[in-house]
Amino acid sequence: MAANATAMPNTAQNEQARQIDDDDPNIMVQWRGNLVPEKEAKALRHVFDNLQDHFGHQRPDPRVRFNYESLAHPGHGQKWYGDMDFTYDISGDYCSLKYIGMDVCVDLAPKLVHKHGQPMLKDYGRAWLYVYLPQLTIDQVNSYVKAGTGWDVSDEGCIEDPNRNLVAIEANLNNQSGQPEPSFWVIKDQDASGGRGRGSISFSRIGSVQEVAAQHHQQRIHRGVGIFSVSMEVEGTPNFEPTPGVGNEAKLSFTLVSVRTWGITDCVAPIVYVPSKWHH
Repeated sequence: MAANATAMPNTAQNEQARQIDDDDPNIMVQWRGNLVPEKEAKALRHVFDNLQDHFGHQRPDPRVRFNYESLAHPGHGQKWYGDMDFTYDISGDYCSLKYIGMDVCVDLAPKLVHKHGQPMLKDYGRAWLYVYLPQLTIDQVNSYVKAGTGWDVSDEGCIEDPNRNLVAIEANLNNQSGQPEPSFWVIKDQDASGGRGRGSISFSRIGSVQEVAAQHHQQRIHRGVGIFSVSMEVEGTPNFEPTPGVGNEAKLSFTLVSVRTWGITDCVAPIVYVPSKWHH
């Protein structure tokens, strides 16, 4: 799997560098009402609109490389932090974006918020929620992290359900003033063959994830494609930036920025409260 993750040989990377040098960052185009650089718009259409090169069961290996520039120390504690970005190979054109897509199930089911007087799963559906995905998918993502950055990925923050070969991850949701809340899109149209090929499906935005989660009839598990930004944190010492390959592992944090749903599924049992029985 890791070999596939290195999908850009040196010649391709050199070509990528030449293309980036030739790009004019001053060319701006419209994407969903926003002015963005032309190359970024191409990547946004590729990932958000056409749902290409995302990670999922029985899908081709995504033609994307994971990158990070450096880690930063916040000035206190032992952890260093960094944001990842992603270089997509779109028919030989290398385009950078801060998002990846994954086949997931998004859990909007109600949670037990108090147990024996103690708060449980605080701010669920507003600041964070569970998404479920196959173990094989998260393993593939981790192999791309390793190939692109050199970092091994820890399983901290992942909750394994060995009975179904599923993993639950706690996905962050933007909910602060001034930050756009993650968008929730439902399938609007599909061709008569029922296929999911490019151009056969369109989606309609019905609100933010938080707005949809507050609607009683939507409080189920929805299957679809989640689009995420990804950051990493690594234990270290304040004076020296950690480097990969010396025993440290990186913990990944996922922030859900948009979801395209095929519909509701009853095939995945939701987490109801703190799933201590799943931890290993």
